[in-house]
Amino acid sequence: MPDVLLTGGAGFIGCGIADRLAARGDRVVVVDCLHPQVHEGSRRPAALVADAELVVADVTEPATWDTVLSAITPDIVVHLAAETGTGQSLAESSRHGLVNVVGTTRMLDALLASGHAPAHIVLPSSRAVYGEGAWETSDGDRFYPPARSRAALEAREWDPVGPDGRVGLPLSSSSTWTVPAPTSVYGATKLAQEHVLAAWVAGTGTALSVLRFQNVYGPGQSLTNSYTGIVALFGRLASEGKPIDVYEDGRIVRDFVFIDDVVDSVVAAIDDPPSRPRILDIGSGRPTTIDEVARIIAARVDAPVPQISGRFRVGDVRAASCDPRPAATALGFVAKWSLEDGLDALLRSIG
Repeated sequence: MPDVLLTGGAGFIGCGIADRLAARGDRVVVVDCLHPQVHEGSRRPAALVADAELVVADVTEPATWDTVLSAITPDIVVHLAAETGTGQSLAESSRHGLVNVVGTTRMLDALLASGHAPAHIVLPSSRAVYGEGAWETSDGDRFYPPARSRAALEAREWDPVGPDGRVGLPLSSSSTWTVPAPTSVYGATKLAQEHVLAAWVAGTGTALSVLRFQNVYGPGQSLTNSYTGIVALFGRLASEGKPIDVYEDGRIVRDFVFIDDVVDSVVAAIDDPPSRPRILDIGSGRPTTIDEVARIIAARVDAPVPQISGRFRVGDVRAASCDPRPAATALGFVAKWSLEDGLDALLRSIG
């Protein structure tokens, strides 16, 4: 079985991947700095399977890679290590650039210096690389709206307006045709990761799989970190009997994909390395408004009716969903969890 290096592997998604790989006999080495924003007390998370070897270190430090690559010669690298706050990245752009871009190049430099290129790198990327993605006018013409300005948001002009002066219709993104146009620093750094890795593997012959995740949720997600999962925050508020604060007019659209499905997609990619770099979107294929999600959660636990507040976050996109068909064709991956079943599982874990 392969030796797998899992960067950022002590996080919510990483723990799920480590558990699945270790259960089938893969050797899993995790490198993670255990950042206190994600890991309270910077302790090894209970969710990280005991068979996973943990190296507590910062991917941006060259010394980290001396330690890691003395412990493992990886056949496969799953490069999860990243700062992930879309809104936070505006105020902490250097931190996001350092971890997401420089952390990636440090890893690549160290791999090449060690004389070993892994057979396959899997990059969990993000829907954020698309920004607002493509929209359609009433006449069926596609357009790519820029980031929504603070002035527009303050005026409650939520939906992008097309060249015809009318509100447009969002289209589900697809790596086969949607042009990436990040509207956040985070999204820009994730796209930079994709470009850096694509250039690197062209010179090494390493296989590359880029998986652009939609909004991942499920048991084990942080209930307090506002930058890592709106569904988990909604679940905590409702379970405490508090009304959920729904931003804008409640009609923000997202594609919510359950953690087990995301792990399935990563394992499927690992087990089927491509002959040339591939980019796939990973989601449920079901566009859903945040008001709908909030109402389902509130009803499940008999919480107060969600309140639409009109609040907003600069940098958030209005609509994000994906076409899951290319991933089905390439990997045989189809999300199994319905939104309702996934929310029930999350709420049971909250108690």
